[in-house]
Amino acid sequence: MPSSASEPYDLAVIGAGSAGLSGAVTASESGLSVALLDTSADVGGQFYRQPAPALGAVRPEALHHDWSAFAELRRRRDASDITHLAGHHVWAVTREAEGLWAVHAVTGADGNGERPVRVRARAVLLATGASERQLPFPGWTLPGVVGAGGAQAMLKSGLVLPGRRVVVAGSGPLLLAVASSLAAAGARVPAVVEATGYLRYARHLRVLAGNPRKLVEAVGHGGGLLRHGVRVRTRSAVVHVYGTERVEAVTVARLDRNWRPIRGSDRRIECDALAVGHGLAPQIELATGLGCATRRTADATTALVLDEFQETSVPGLWAAGETGGVGGARLALVEGELAGLAIAARLRGRPSLAQSGRAARLCSHRDRMRDFADVMAAAHAPGPGWAHWLTDDTEVCRCEEVTAGRVRAAIDELGARDPRSVKLLTRAGMGWCQGRMCGGAVACLTAGGSVPSSEERRPLAVPVTLGLLGALDPPEVPGEEVALMEDGTTPPSPPDN
Repeated sequence: MPSSASEPYDLAVIGAGSAGLSGAVTASESGLSVALLDTSADVGGQFYRQPAPALGAVRPEALHHDWSAFAELRRRRDASDITHLAGHHVWAVTREAEGLWAVHAVTGADGNGERPVRVRARAVLLATGASERQLPFPGWTLPGVVGAGGAQAMLKSGLVLPGRRVVVAGSGPLLLAVASSLAAAGARVPAVVEATGYLRYARHLRVLAGNPRKLVEAVGHGGGLLRHGVRVRTRSAVVHVYGTERVEAVTVARLDRNWRPIRGSDRRIECDALAVGHGLAPQIELATGLGCATRRTADATTALVLDEFQETSVPGLWAAGETGGVGGARLALVEGELAGLAIAARLRGRPSLAQSGRAARLCSHRDRMRDFADVMAAAHAPGPGWAHWLTDDTEVCRCEEVTAGRVRAAIDELGARDPRSVKLLTRAGMGWCQGRMCGGAVACLTAGGSVPSSEERRPLAVPVTLGLLGALDPPEVPGEEVALMEDGTTPPSPPDN
């Protein structure tokens, strides 16, 4: 183990959700020095998000599924020598030398004074999770329209509801979990509006049989919705939101197989909030910036290509959880553990994991859950007809207030044939979110409604001020410092063993 701050960590883990925490704990218990970096103040990620202590929640576990797995993992973290760097926004990862990485982050962005931080490590595990995919429709910018995952986050972290009467809409299994959570917390949920259906799962009985836990989850959510009188409308979508100062009602329309609204099927539902999301997209900007190979998933997002033991195409860089394709917290836990074992074996020069019974069991479990994730992605993949929801005055890029009409004009009148050209001609995606909200929709419109695979290589994974970049010192000679803050101090050094 390192004996001073001049030596790098064995492993830097980026993201303290299910995958990152599992990987960090496993690697630490295998004898590695580990730095765990995350934007949040506490571990758990989006799935195990917890209420702020000031709220005095008596039973936060009541808001979560499978809390016991997380509680055990957190207990192991507390008993380990892991250096937890909370409130650290990682904006880049670079290779300093063969077998040595530098993780660049900013801390203090919450108002305590931004400071640049550089953490060096012999290996890096990316566990950066996923973000919600949003498809625009008329009225989606009204107050009261929130992401489906955002509504769940409001409940878990703030113990608040987005409204008293909440329609849940979009596509994907997250909708059932969100609706049942909101209903259990006291919200009236008049409908769950699912753009696809659930019969596609029945075509894959072998995969379903190999994942009985998923069936139990589905039955649990379905039972909760039934108890609260929530109706599930399949093959339907919210195609319009009405209101003046906030949401007052939505229009729900039946969809054909391509997600085109069926004429005459509109139905108005009164509500004061809409929780909407069309699946999740892996957050892989750090990896693509390093040239990692990617693949197109069944629901047209872009995920990392990983080997049997979670290593990317770039040696020394591993990934786990949603970065390899969205599959849920349980899969993320398994992949994180497998990556932690693989990294420890590599750095300690131990025999191949192929000879390990523990690794073999994890691989088998991982593969079964990955099969289900692929079925799930295919079942809820967006259809090209969703673009027919949009009127010309529908805002597609909210930051720059770019409408669908302007995007269409750039394509039809100005000859734009790719998202980058549309961006240059309209400023769509050039606002504060840098296309994270609208990029997928703009790419879809450019491709005629179908969802293209997109892979942008960004030098900065998160927004960073010019002042902070200007304050950075030149890269140190490898071996001189483990990390450097603006004030000359270093973050906690790896523990002595």
